[in-house]
Amino acid sequence: MTDSFSLRALTLALAPATLTELGIPNPGALLDAGAADSPDGPLCWLRRGEGLVGFGEIASFAGTGVSRFSDAEQWWKSLLATADVDDSIRMPGTGAMAFGSFAFSKTSAFESVLIVPALVVGFSAGTAWLTQLSLDGTVPTAESALGLLRDLVSASLSPSLSPSLESSTPDSSSAGTVRSGALTEEQWKNSVQAGVAAIAHGGLEKVVLARDVLATFPTPVRRVSILQRLVGLYDECWTYGVRGLVGATPEILIKVDGSTAQARVLAGTLDREDEPAGSTGFADTVLGGSIKQRHEHDFAVRSLTRQLAPFATDLSFPAEPFILELPNVWHLASDVTAQLASSNGHVPTSLALVEALHPTAAVCGTPREEAATLILELEKMDRGPYAGPVGWLDGAGNGEWGIALRGAVLEDAHTVRLYAGAGIVEASDPEAELAETWAKFRPMLQALKLPNRP
Repeated sequence: MTDSFSLRALTLALAPATLTELGIPNPGALLDAGAADSPDGPLCWLRRGEGLVGFGEIASFAGTGVSRFSDAEQWWKSLLATADVDDSIRMPGTGAMAFGSFAFSKTSAFESVLIVPALVVGFSAGTAWLTQLSLDGTVPTAESALGLLRDLVSASLSPSLSPSLESSTPDSSSAGTVRSGALTEEQWKNSVQAGVAAIAHGGLEKVVLARDVLATFPTPVRRVSILQRLVGLYDECWTYGVRGLVGATPEILIKVDGSTAQARVLAGTLDREDEPAGSTGFADTVLGGSIKQRHEHDFAVRSLTRQLAPFATDLSFPAEPFILELPNVWHLASDVTAQLASSNGHVPTSLALVEALHPTAAVCGTPREEAATLILELEKMDRGPYAGPVGWLDGAGNGEWGIALRGAVLEDAHTVRLYAGAGIVEASDPEAELAETWAKFRPMLQALKLPNRP
């Protein structure tokens, strides 16, 4: 980032006729437009035909350690302090904004990042917009913003810059191979057993244990094709892409819109492939009626609401979870809503709440510190961005931050590292927990055209 110029941002509405002219019916259609713009492809946060797609990088923050969230917030506030923003729409995600991804652990070597894009296209509640951002003295105009967007769309139509989806993505004729990562299946099951023993010993109620697998391909993996498949297959989830981190998460850590905050807590999982043919009410009976799964979910809800309560004047969540149906699994789910408390005329920003809430029991365990210590001992790996916060924030403090689940890191052109985890409680069975991880690997395996359980 240069110190010579201030951040400038211009947001303008995109008329339906303009979108039709450019061939952009929804933000998902833009994913291919970024393929020629950056080796890492577009930044994205997409769900149900709405969301944000960003192109280019004009500034970025990178940090590690326990202060990564507060350091990022301070960096963002310093960037905004002298910003010149022209935003007639004033919706969450318009004006100055940044995409972000944060490491799960304060001990991780993985760099947490905030990235300010050069161009953003957004869709929300029937409104579409375009934002151009600059930090080099350039003054964004409607003409320059639309010109940049047209150039991106035109570039994606060039055969030399945008190879076809099928020719450049692993498929049946170019199958990848999958092998264990930090732990073999047997080693990971032993870790689960050790987690169960630690819970039985007392002082720990739940620990979430993750594992990784490594997929390698003889031909280069095309990041944009992975995102396109996830958007198509997992429309109910939030498809995210921040540099090499990609995935489709069903879980929202926190969403802030003005003084209202929302979260979606998931804990308790049932593989849809376990359902007998012709059965009815299978998930209600097996998942909703499981004491073990209900306890696991209760831990996660209590964890989040306990951490959110100090920031809220009103906090509400249902007495009973609902069953969320996804293409690969069912989850017990609870939606939490809070009215944020004001301090000196300001409510906490989305990133400040991320720092307070992360990690929840859904991805770490309870009590939090004890579970985090055991995770480091038993997983034998650095989770990196897996199960860390991923999403976006704007200059008004609004934002949406999911938990980076059902995802992977593209380590190089031929290598993808996939992550999945399971909540371990005293009643957990290692073989069942292993099967659950394969169910959670499934979205990324499908996006990579790999077998569900290699």
